Amino acid sequence: MTSPILSVRDLKVHFAVRGPFNRRIGAIKAVDGVSFDLMPGEVFGLVGESGCGKSTLGKTIMGINQPTDGEIWFEGRQIDRLSPAERRPVRRSLQYAYQDPGASLDPRWKIGRSLHEPLVIHSDLDAAARQQRIRSILEAVGLPGTHLDLYPHEISGGQQRRVGLARILTLHPKVVILDEPTSGLDVSVQATVLSLFRGLRQTFELTYMLISHDLAVVRTMCSRVAVMYLGRIVETGPTEEIFERPRHPYTRSLLAAIPKIGGARVTRDFWLQGEPPDAANLPSGCRFRTRCPKAADLCAREEPALSPLEQGSAACHFPD
Repeated sequence: MTSPILSVRDLKVHFAVRGPFNRRIGAIKAVDGVSFDLMPGEVFGLVGESGCGKSTLGKTIMGINQPTDGEIWFEGRQIDRLSPAERRPVRRSLQYAYQDPGASLDPRWKIGRSLHEPLVIHSDLDAAARQQRIRSILEAVGLPGTHLDLYPHEISGGQQRRVGLARILTLHPKVVILDEPTSGLDVSVQATVLSLFRGLRQTFELTYMLISHDLAVVRTMCSRVAVMYLGRIVETGPTEEIFERPRHPYTRSLLAAIPKIGGARVTRDFWLQGEPPDAANLPSGCRFRTRCPKAADLCAREEPALSPLEQGSAACHFPD
């Protein structure tokens, strides 16, 4: 059986809440005991409301945030405790595509210089070899070589996203974490970008972890999905199983919120009124019970574990 290329085990990321005199008075549990495996070549989706911890999880895997507890394994090697120098070789194979591609490009640098930078840092290629690789990658993402002499503000948002991808692909990574890869794009541009992702995955043998709140994109792109709520995964499973037969009340409510043709939407299973509870003051037991119509006394006393089902798993005392 193929081994996971990336494994996360009981990962926790807690941010301190401080009061007067910088004294710690609590913690925001942004990620609170997340575990999953990412298999080579798959597209793994991570969905949930804003503030559920999706991006924090992705940035912690990359080493941008430091974990409070838990383990991160990449290609059989534990990477969460590596020093910056020890982590540098890992960064070549594990890359992150930011939600705002323009923010990851220096506005004072032309695109050519931005694409050269990762190769200068992470490779021994000379200037001619770097230029050749950059032009081939630029062609792969569908941009002309003339864009190398432009500044980020001189190209569109969709083109900036392609430049961001090109910058990542120059290092020939194995895993790419895509954070809201289609946010802020026109529908027609979204379709073009998603088609590009599929083509690049085949060409460069990539593995994707796709973070998104756009369920239509997730259904189109992903083979497996995990649903997050307040720092924890509450349901996982094959994509079609999640969309056709969701088992957790939170998942059903998310899917019920998807707009339907004609402006109508299914409201029978939609319960998400108001904002989620404060991550620094979580309710007892099940975190979703304050918004769940099926909540019982057991839900307040005991937090449900992520338990296996026929296909996938769900963290609910009363899964349908």
